[in-house]
Amino acid sequence: MTPPFRYRLSEREKDALLTEQAALIDRLLARVQALDARVAELEALLAKPKKTSKNSHTPPSQDQKPGGGAGKSEAKARKPRPSRPGVTRRMSDQPDETVQRFAARCPHCAADVSGARQYRRRCYEHIDIPPIRPHITRIELYGGRCRCGKRYCAPPPDGMAPGTPFGARVRALLLYWHHSHHVGFARLAQMMAAPGTKCPGVFGLKISEGAIANAFRGAEASMAAECAAIKETLTAARVIASDETTTRINGTTHWQWVFVSAKAVLHQIAPSRGKAVAQEVLGGHRPGVWVSDRYAGQQDLAETHQVCLAHVLRDVQYAIDCGDAIFAPRLRKLLRWAIGIGRRRDTLKDTTLRHYHACAERRLDALVTLPPAHHAGRDLQAAVKAWRTKFFIFLQDREVPSTNNVSEREIRSSVIFRKVTGGFRSDWGARIHAGYRSITGTASLHGETALEAIGQLLIAAPAPAPAT
Repeated sequence: MTPPFRYRLSEREKDALLTEQAALIDRLLARVQALDARVAELEALLAKPKKTSKNSHTPPSQDQKPGGGAGKSEAKARKPRPSRPGVTRRMSDQPDETVQRFAARCPHCAADVSGARQYRRRCYEHIDIPPIRPHITRIELYGGRCRCGKRYCAPPPDGMAPGTPFGARVRALLLYWHHSHHVGFARLAQMMAAPGTKCPGVFGLKISEGAIANAFRGAEASMAAECAAIKETLTAARVIASDETTTRINGTTHWQWVFVSAKAVLHQIAPSRGKAVAQEVLGGHRPGVWVSDRYAGQQDLAETHQVCLAHVLRDVQYAIDCGDAIFAPRLRKLLRWAIGIGRRRDTLKDTTLRHYHACAERRLDALVTLPPAHHAGRDLQAAVKAWRTKFFIFLQDREVPSTNNVSEREIRSSVIFRKVTGGFRSDWGARIHAGYRSITGTASLHGETALEAIGQLLIAAPAPAPAT
Protein backbone atom coordinates (compact mmCIF):
# COMPACT_ATOMS: atom_id res chain seq x y z
CA MET A 1 0.00 0.00 0.00
CA THR A 2 1.33 3.40 -1.01
CA PRO A 3 1.25 5.91 1.87
CA PRO A 4 -0.60 9.26 1.36
CA PHE A 5 1.36 12.15 -0.01
CA ARG A 6 1.49 13.98 3.30
CA TYR A 7 3.42 11.15 4.89
CA ARG A 8 6.07 11.15 2.20
CA LEU A 9 7.99 14.02 3.79
CA SER A 10 11.58 14.41 4.71
CA GLU A 11 12.63 14.88 8.31
CA ARG A 12 13.23 18.56 7.72
CA GLU A 13 9.77 19.04 6.16
CA LYS A 14 8.13 17.16 9.04
CA ASP A 15 9.87 19.38 11.58
CA ALA A 16 8.65 22.49 9.76
CA LEU A 17 5.11 21.12 9.61
CA LEU A 18 5.12 20.26 13.31
CA THR A 19 6.36 23.74 14.18
CA GLU A 20 3.61 25.33 12.09
CA GLN A 21 0.94 23.11 13.66
CA ALA A 22 2.21 23.85 17.16
CA ALA A 23 1.87 27.58 16.51
CA LEU A 24 -1.63 27.04 15.13
CA ILE A 25 -2.61 25.00 18.20
CA ASP A 26 -1.33 27.74 20.50
CA ARG A 27 -3.40 30.34 18.65
CA LEU A 28 -6.49 28.16 18.79
CA LEU A 29 -6.01 27.49 22.51
CA ALA A 30 -5.72 31.23 23.16
CA ARG A 31 -8.88 31.79 21.15
CA VAL A 32 -10.72 29.07 23.07
CA GLN A 33 -9.65 30.58 26.38
CA ALA A 34 -10.86 34.02 25.28
CA LEU A 35 -14.20 32.59 24.19
CA ASP A 36 -14.53 30.67 27.46
CA ALA A 37 -13.93 33.90 29.37
CA ARG A 38 -16.52 35.70 27.26
CA VAL A 39 -19.06 32.92 27.80
CA ALA A 40 -18.44 33.08 31.54
CA GLU A 41 -18.90 36.86 31.44
CA LEU A 42 -22.18 36.58 29.54
CA GLU A 43 -23.42 33.83 31.85
CA ALA A 44 -22.65 36.09 34.80
CA LEU A 45 -24.68 38.86 33.17
CA LEU A 46 -27.57 36.48 32.58
CA ALA A 47 -27.41 35.43 36.22
CA LYS A 48 -27.90 39.03 37.34
CA PRO A 49 -31.48 40.06 38.10
CA LYS A 50 -33.18 42.07 35.40
CA LYS A 51 -33.53 45.77 36.15
CA THR A 52 -37.13 46.91 36.46
CA SER A 53 -38.95 49.95 37.80
CA LYS A 54 -38.93 48.33 41.25
CA ASN A 55 -35.16 47.94 41.58
CA SER A 56 -33.75 50.66 39.29
CA HIS A 57 -34.58 53.93 37.57
CA THR A 58 -36.11 52.12 34.59
CA PRO A 59 -39.56 53.61 33.85
CA PRO A 60 -42.56 51.29 34.44
CA SER A 61 -43.42 51.44 30.74
CA GLN A 62 -40.30 49.37 29.99
CA ASP A 63 -41.17 46.58 32.43
CA GLN A 64 -41.96 43.22 30.92
CA LYS A 65 -45.69 42.63 31.15
CA PRO A 66 -46.82 39.18 32.33
CA GLY A 67 -48.46 36.93 29.77
CA GLY A 68 -51.95 35.52 30.00
CA GLY A 69 -50.81 32.43 31.85
CA ALA A 70 -48.84 34.37 34.43
CA GLY A 71 -51.69 36.79 34.95
CA LYS A 72 -54.14 33.97 35.56
CA SER A 73 -51.86 32.27 38.07
CA GLU A 74 -51.37 35.55 39.92
CA ALA A 75 -55.12 36.11 39.93
CA LYS A 76 -55.65 32.69 41.47
CA ALA A 77 -53.04 33.30 44.16
CA ARG A 78 -54.43 36.74 44.96
CA LYS A 79 -56.81 36.90 47.87
CA PRO A 80 -60.35 38.09 47.17
CA ARG A 81 -61.08 41.70 47.96
CA PRO A 82 -63.05 42.35 51.12
CA SER A 83 -66.66 43.31 50.58
CA ARG A 84 -67.65 46.94 50.93
CA PRO A 85 -70.98 48.47 51.84
CA GLY A 86 -73.01 49.56 48.84
CA VAL A 87 -73.40 53.25 48.11
CA THR A 88 -75.66 55.27 45.82
CA ARG A 89 -75.21 58.64 44.19
CA ARG A 90 -76.03 61.52 46.50
CA MET A 91 -78.89 63.68 45.35
CA SER A 92 -78.15 67.25 44.42
CA ASP A 93 -78.84 69.95 47.00
CA GLN A 94 -79.90 72.43 44.30
CA PRO A 95 -81.55 70.70 41.34
CA ASP A 96 -82.12 72.82 38.24
CA GLU A 97 -85.70 71.60 37.92
CA THR A 98 -88.15 69.61 40.04
CA VAL A 99 -90.98 67.65 38.44
CA GLN A 100 -93.87 66.56 40.68
CA ARG A 101 -96.11 63.83 39.33
CA PHE A 102 -99.49 62.97 40.89
CA ALA A 103 -101.43 59.81 40.14
CA ALA A 104 -104.71 60.19 38.22
CA ARG A 105 -106.14 56.68 38.64
CA CYS A 106 -105.50 53.69 40.85
CA PRO A 107 -103.53 51.10 38.83
CA HIS A 108 -105.40 48.29 40.64
CA CYS A 109 -109.10 49.27 40.34
CA ALA A 110 -108.94 52.25 37.94
CA ALA A 111 -110.63 54.53 40.49
CA ASP A 112 -110.18 58.29 40.07
CA VAL A 113 -107.68 59.47 42.70
CA SER A 114 -106.84 62.87 41.23
CA GLY A 115 -108.66 64.69 44.01
CA ALA A 116 -107.32 62.53 46.85
CA ARG A 117 -104.50 63.59 49.12
CA GLN A 118 -101.21 62.03 47.92
CA TYR A 119 -97.85 61.60 49.59
CA ARG A 120 -94.40 61.35 48.07
CA ARG A 121 -93.64 57.67 47.60
CA ARG A 122 -90.39 57.88 45.67
CA CYS A 123 -87.78 60.48 44.80
CA TYR A 124 -84.92 60.15 42.33
CA GLU A 125 -82.95 62.24 39.87
CA HIS A 126 -82.60 62.17 36.11
CA ILE A 127 -79.37 63.76 34.87
CA ASP A 128 -78.73 64.84 31.31
CA ILE A 129 -76.73 67.45 29.41
CA PRO A 130 -78.65 70.06 27.42
CA PRO A 131 -77.80 70.56 23.75
CA ILE A 132 -74.39 72.22 23.44
CA ARG A 133 -74.11 75.13 21.06
CA PRO A 134 -71.78 78.13 20.93
CA HIS A 135 -73.01 81.52 22.08
CA ILE A 136 -72.37 83.92 19.18
CA THR A 137 -72.29 87.65 19.85
CA ARG A 138 -72.15 89.99 16.87
CA ILE A 139 -70.36 93.25 17.64
CA GLU A 140 -71.38 96.36 15.71
CA LEU A 141 -69.21 99.37 16.40
CA TYR A 142 -70.73 102.70 15.40
CA GLY A 143 -68.97 105.98 14.84
CA GLY A 144 -68.82 108.99 12.60
CA ARG A 145 -66.84 112.12 11.84
CA CYS A 146 -66.27 114.67 14.57
CA ARG A 147 -66.52 118.44 14.06
CA CYS A 148 -62.74 118.46 14.40
CA GLY A 149 -62.60 116.67 11.08
CA LYS A 150 -61.41 113.28 12.36
CA ARG A 151 -63.26 109.98 12.48
CA TYR A 152 -64.24 108.23 15.69
CA CYS A 153 -65.54 104.75 16.53
CA ALA A 154 -67.04 103.17 19.64
CA PRO A 155 -64.66 100.93 21.61
CA PRO A 156 -65.34 97.17 21.59
CA PRO A 157 -66.76 95.46 24.68
CA ASP A 158 -64.33 94.12 27.24
CA GLY A 159 -62.98 90.74 26.22
CA MET A 160 -64.41 91.00 22.70
CA ALA A 161 -61.75 92.95 20.86
CA PRO A 162 -61.40 92.34 17.12
CA GLY A 163 -58.70 89.96 15.95
CA THR A 164 -60.06 86.52 16.73
CA PRO A 165 -63.68 85.38 16.83
CA PHE A 166 -62.99 82.89 19.63
CA GLY A 167 -63.45 83.99 23.20
CA ALA A 168 -61.33 83.20 26.22
CA ARG A 169 -63.39 80.18 27.26
CA VAL A 170 -63.06 78.56 23.83
CA ARG A 171 -59.30 79.10 23.85
CA ALA A 172 -59.00 77.88 27.44
CA LEU A 173 -60.93 74.71 26.60
CA LEU A 174 -58.66 74.03 23.61
CA LEU A 175 -55.54 74.51 25.73
CA TYR A 176 -56.96 72.31 28.48
CA TRP A 177 -57.82 69.44 26.16
CA HIS A 178 -54.51 69.60 24.32
CA HIS A 179 -52.09 69.95 27.24
CA SER A 180 -53.98 68.16 30.02
CA HIS A 181 -55.64 65.40 27.99
CA HIS A 182 -53.17 65.23 25.07
CA VAL A 183 -55.76 65.68 22.29
CA GLY A 184 -54.11 66.49 18.96
CA PHE A 185 -55.03 69.42 16.72
CA ALA A 186 -56.94 67.28 14.20
CA ARG A 187 -59.08 65.69 16.88
CA LEU A 188 -59.64 69.07 18.55
CA ALA A 189 -61.03 70.41 15.29
CA GLN A 190 -63.27 67.34 14.99
CA MET A 191 -64.51 67.65 18.57
CA MET A 192 -65.44 71.29 18.02
CA ALA A 193 -66.90 70.78 14.51
CA ALA A 194 -70.42 71.82 13.56
CA PRO A 195 -73.20 69.31 12.81
CA GLY A 196 -73.51 68.31 9.18
CA THR A 197 -69.74 68.29 8.58
CA LYS A 198 -67.79 65.20 7.64
CA CYS A 199 -66.91 64.54 11.29
CA PRO A 200 -69.57 66.26 13.43
CA GLY A 201 -68.30 67.22 16.84
CA VAL A 202 -69.75 68.23 20.18
CA PHE A 203 -69.87 72.02 20.25
CA GLY A 204 -71.10 72.88 16.79
CA LEU A 205 -68.20 75.24 16.22
CA LYS A 206 -66.19 75.11 13.02
CA ILE A 207 -62.52 75.76 13.73
CA SER A 208 -59.44 74.83 11.72
CA GLU A 209 -56.13 73.48 12.96
CA GLY A 210 -54.49 76.74 11.94
CA ALA A 211 -56.96 78.71 14.05
CA ILE A 212 -56.17 76.44 17.01
CA ALA A 213 -52.45 77.08 16.54
CA ASN A 214 -53.07 80.84 16.36
CA ALA A 215 -55.16 80.69 19.53
CA PHE A 216 -52.31 78.93 21.32
CA ARG A 217 -49.69 81.37 20.06
CA GLY A 218 -51.87 84.27 21.14
CA ALA A 219 -51.70 83.02 24.74
CA GLU A 220 -47.89 82.98 24.82
CA ALA A 221 -47.42 86.58 25.97
CA SER A 222 -49.84 86.32 28.91
CA MET A 223 -48.33 82.95 29.86
CA ALA A 224 -44.83 84.42 29.82
CA ALA A 225 -45.89 87.24 32.15
CA GLU A 226 -47.54 84.79 34.54
CA CYS A 227 -44.49 82.49 34.48
CA ALA A 228 -42.27 85.45 35.34
CA ALA A 229 -44.37 86.02 38.47
CA ILE A 230 -44.20 82.30 39.28
CA LYS A 231 -40.42 82.42 38.91
CA GLU A 232 -40.19 85.28 41.40
CA THR A 233 -42.19 83.24 43.91
CA LEU A 234 -40.03 80.18 43.29
CA THR A 235 -36.73 81.99 43.72
CA ALA A 236 -37.88 83.26 47.11
CA ALA A 237 -38.50 79.73 48.41
CA ARG A 238 -36.28 78.09 51.00
CA VAL A 239 -36.96 74.50 49.89
CA ILE A 240 -37.03 73.57 46.20
CA ALA A 241 -37.48 70.14 44.61
CA SER A 242 -36.43 69.46 41.03
CA ASP A 243 -36.44 66.77 38.36
CA GLU A 244 -35.94 66.52 34.61
CA THR A 245 -37.06 64.34 31.72
CA THR A 246 -36.46 64.15 28.00
CA THR A 247 -38.67 65.75 25.39
CA ARG A 248 -38.34 66.34 21.66
CA ILE A 249 -38.57 69.51 19.58
CA ASN A 250 -38.43 69.16 15.81
CA GLY A 251 -36.95 65.69 16.23
CA THR A 252 -34.14 66.90 18.52
CA THR A 253 -33.82 65.76 22.12
CA HIS A 254 -34.35 68.47 24.72
CA TRP A 255 -34.86 68.37 28.48
CA GLN A 256 -37.87 69.47 30.44
CA TRP A 257 -36.99 70.63 33.94
CA VAL A 258 -39.46 71.14 36.75
CA PHE A 259 -38.88 73.15 39.93
CA VAL A 260 -41.37 72.84 42.78
CA SER A 261 -41.72 74.80 46.00
CA ALA A 262 -44.55 75.04 48.49
CA LYS A 263 -46.20 77.87 46.50
CA ALA A 264 -44.94 77.62 42.93
CA VAL A 265 -44.27 75.18 40.09
CA LEU A 266 -42.06 76.18 37.17
CA HIS A 267 -41.39 74.14 34.02
CA GLN A 268 -38.48 74.96 31.75
CA ILE A 269 -37.59 73.25 28.45
CA ALA A 270 -33.94 73.57 27.44
CA PRO A 271 -31.57 71.86 24.99
CA SER A 272 -29.26 70.88 27.86
CA ARG A 273 -29.43 68.72 30.96
CA GLY A 274 -26.52 70.55 32.56
CA LYS A 275 -26.53 72.38 35.85
CA ALA A 276 -26.48 75.70 34.00
CA VAL A 277 -30.23 75.36 33.34
CA ALA A 278 -31.05 75.28 37.05
CA GLN A 279 -28.56 78.05 37.79
CA GLU A 280 -30.17 80.26 35.15
CA VAL A 281 -33.61 79.69 36.66
CA LEU A 282 -32.40 80.43 40.18
CA GLY A 283 -30.44 83.51 39.18
CA GLY A 284 -28.54 84.57 42.27
CA HIS A 285 -30.87 82.75 44.66
CA ARG A 286 -29.43 79.90 46.72
CA PRO A 287 -32.15 77.90 48.53
CA GLY A 288 -31.70 76.40 51.93
CA VAL A 289 -32.51 72.83 50.84
CA TRP A 290 -32.53 71.18 47.40
CA VAL A 291 -34.49 67.95 46.91
CA SER A 292 -33.65 65.75 43.93
CA ASP A 293 -32.15 62.48 42.81
CA ARG A 294 -28.37 61.96 42.70
CA TYR A 295 -27.82 63.27 39.17
CA ALA A 296 -24.72 65.48 39.02
CA GLY A 297 -26.59 68.35 37.37
CA GLN A 298 -28.78 68.65 40.48
CA GLN A 299 -25.92 69.00 42.96
CA ASP A 300 -24.49 72.01 44.83
CA LEU A 301 -27.46 74.25 44.10
CA ALA A 302 -28.42 74.91 47.74
CA GLU A 303 -26.95 75.01 51.21
CA THR A 304 -27.97 71.40 51.89
CA HIS A 305 -29.28 68.57 49.75
CA GLN A 306 -31.90 65.91 50.51
CA VAL A 307 -31.59 62.93 48.18
CA CYS A 308 -34.73 61.15 47.06
CA LEU A 309 -35.00 58.07 49.27
CA ALA A 310 -37.40 56.43 46.81
CA HIS A 311 -34.55 56.31 44.27
CA VAL A 312 -32.18 54.97 46.92
CA LEU A 313 -34.65 52.24 47.89
CA ARG A 314 -34.79 51.04 44.29
CA ASP A 315 -30.99 50.73 44.24
CA VAL A 316 -31.17 48.88 47.54
CA GLN A 317 -33.73 46.47 46.10
CA TYR A 318 -31.44 45.72 43.15
CA ALA A 319 -28.57 44.86 45.51
CA ILE A 320 -30.92 42.51 47.37
CA ASP A 321 -32.00 40.91 44.10
CA CYS A 322 -28.33 40.40 43.20
CA GLY A 323 -27.82 38.43 46.39
CA ASP A 324 -26.56 40.83 49.06
CA ALA A 325 -27.87 39.63 52.41
CA ILE A 326 -25.80 41.75 54.79
CA PHE A 327 -25.89 45.46 53.98
CA ALA A 328 -28.83 46.08 51.63
CA PRO A 329 -31.61 44.42 53.71
CA ARG A 330 -30.60 46.37 56.81
CA LEU A 331 -30.40 49.63 54.87
CA ARG A 332 -33.85 49.03 53.39
CA LYS A 333 -35.28 48.51 56.87
CA LEU A 334 -33.67 51.73 58.12
CA LEU A 335 -34.85 53.86 55.19
CA ARG A 336 -38.41 52.55 55.40
CA TRP A 337 -38.45 53.30 59.12
CA ALA A 338 -37.16 56.83 58.53
CA ILE A 339 -39.72 57.51 55.79
CA GLY A 340 -42.45 56.32 58.16
CA ILE A 341 -41.24 58.79 60.78
CA GLY A 342 -41.31 61.53 58.16
CA ARG A 343 -44.96 60.82 57.34
CA ARG A 344 -46.02 61.52 60.92
CA ARG A 345 -43.75 64.49 61.64
CA ASP A 346 -46.75 66.75 62.17
CA THR A 347 -47.75 64.74 65.23
CA LEU A 348 -44.26 64.68 66.79
CA LYS A 349 -42.66 67.19 69.12
CA ASP A 350 -39.36 68.83 68.18
CA THR A 351 -37.50 66.90 70.87
CA THR A 352 -38.95 63.61 69.65
CA LEU A 353 -38.01 64.39 66.06
CA ARG A 354 -34.44 65.26 67.10
CA HIS A 355 -34.25 61.94 68.93
CA TYR A 356 -35.38 60.05 65.84
CA HIS A 357 -32.86 61.92 63.69
CA ALA A 358 -30.00 61.04 66.02
CA CYS A 359 -31.16 57.42 66.09
CA ALA A 360 -31.23 57.27 62.28
CA GLU A 361 -27.72 58.72 62.04
CA ARG A 362 -26.34 56.22 64.58
CA ARG A 363 -27.92 53.29 62.77
CA LEU A 364 -26.54 54.43 59.43
CA ASP A 365 -23.07 54.91 60.95
CA ALA A 366 -23.20 51.31 62.15
CA LEU A 367 -24.38 50.04 58.77
CA VAL A 368 -21.57 51.60 56.74
CA THR A 369 -19.03 49.70 58.88
CA LEU A 370 -20.45 46.29 57.95
CA PRO A 371 -18.31 44.17 55.58
CA PRO A 372 -20.64 43.06 52.76
CA ALA A 373 -19.62 39.77 51.18
CA HIS A 374 -21.39 40.39 47.86
CA HIS A 375 -20.02 42.84 45.28
CA ALA A 376 -23.49 44.43 44.90
CA GLY A 377 -23.52 45.18 48.61
CA ARG A 378 -20.04 46.70 48.43
CA ASP A 379 -21.03 48.91 45.50
CA LEU A 380 -24.14 50.07 47.34
CA GLN A 381 -22.18 50.75 50.50
CA ALA A 382 -19.67 52.86 48.58
CA ALA A 383 -22.52 54.92 47.11
CA VAL A 384 -24.08 55.41 50.54
CA LYS A 385 -20.77 56.62 51.97
CA ALA A 386 -20.47 59.15 49.14
CA TRP A 387 -23.93 60.56 49.96
CA ARG A 388 -23.72 59.98 53.70
CA THR A 389 -24.74 63.48 54.86
CA LYS A 390 -27.77 63.84 52.56
CA PHE A 391 -30.12 61.09 53.75
CA PHE A 392 -31.95 62.45 56.80
CA ILE A 393 -32.29 66.20 56.27
CA PHE A 394 -36.07 65.72 56.35
CA LEU A 395 -35.83 64.56 59.98
CA GLN A 396 -34.28 67.92 60.88
CA ASP A 397 -36.50 70.17 58.75
CA ARG A 398 -40.26 69.63 58.70
CA GLU A 399 -40.65 71.39 55.33
CA VAL A 400 -38.34 68.96 53.53
CA PRO A 401 -39.88 65.80 51.99
CA SER A 402 -38.13 62.44 52.20
CA THR A 403 -38.63 61.75 48.49
CA ASN A 404 -38.83 63.73 45.27
CA ASN A 405 -42.23 62.30 44.39
CA VAL A 406 -43.75 65.78 44.15
CA SER A 407 -41.51 66.59 41.17
CA GLU A 408 -42.12 63.23 39.52
CA ARG A 409 -45.89 63.63 39.86
CA GLU A 410 -45.70 67.12 38.39
CA ILE A 411 -43.68 66.01 35.37
CA ARG A 412 -45.58 62.77 34.69
CA SER A 413 -48.28 64.48 32.63
CA SER A 414 -45.62 65.91 30.31
CA VAL A 415 -44.11 62.45 29.87
CA ILE A 416 -47.51 61.10 28.82
CA PHE A 417 -47.95 64.10 26.51
CA ARG A 418 -44.62 63.28 24.83
CA LYS A 419 -45.52 59.64 24.34
CA VAL A 420 -48.97 60.42 22.92
CA THR A 421 -48.00 63.31 20.64
CA GLY A 422 -44.39 62.38 19.85
CA GLY A 423 -43.07 65.73 21.04
CA PHE A 424 -43.22 69.30 19.75
CA ARG A 425 -42.95 70.46 16.17
CA SER A 426 -42.03 74.06 16.99
CA ASP A 427 -40.15 76.01 19.64
CA TRP A 428 -43.21 78.10 20.48
CA GLY A 429 -45.23 74.93 21.07
CA ALA A 430 -42.70 73.82 23.68
CA ARG A 431 -42.83 77.24 25.36
CA ILE A 432 -46.63 77.12 25.46
CA HIS A 433 -46.58 73.66 27.06
CA ALA A 434 -44.02 74.70 29.68
CA GLY A 435 -46.04 77.81 30.50
CA TYR A 436 -49.28 75.84 30.69
CA ARG A 437 -47.78 73.25 33.04
CA SER A 438 -46.28 75.99 35.22
CA ILE A 439 -49.55 77.90 35.55
CA THR A 440 -51.77 74.88 36.13
CA GLY A 441 -49.26 73.23 38.48
CA THR A 442 -49.05 76.37 40.60
CA ALA A 443 -52.83 76.70 40.58
CA SER A 444 -53.16 73.13 41.82
CA LEU A 445 -51.06 74.01 44.88
CA HIS A 446 -53.64 76.70 45.68
CA GLY A 447 -56.70 74.49 45.17
CA GLU A 448 -57.64 75.61 41.64
CA THR A 449 -58.30 73.33 38.70
CA ALA A 450 -56.33 73.55 35.46
CA LEU A 451 -59.33 74.78 33.46
CA GLU A 452 -60.12 77.47 36.03
CA ALA A 453 -56.54 78.71 36.11
CA ILE A 454 -56.05 78.95 32.36
CA GLY A 455 -59.54 80.41 31.89
CA GLN A 456 -58.91 83.21 34.38
CA LEU A 457 -55.59 83.97 32.71
CA LEU A 458 -57.11 84.30 29.24
CA ILE A 459 -60.14 86.27 30.42
CA ALA A 460 -57.86 88.83 32.07
CA ALA A 461 -55.53 88.99 29.05
CA PRO A 462 -56.32 90.93 25.87
CA ALA A 463 -57.46 88.96 22.85
CA PRO A 464 -54.65 87.93 20.48
CA ALA A 465 -54.04 89.97 17.36
CA PRO A 466 -54.92 88.42 14.03
CA ALA A 467 -52.24 86.28 12.42
CA THR A 468 -50.37 87.87 9.54
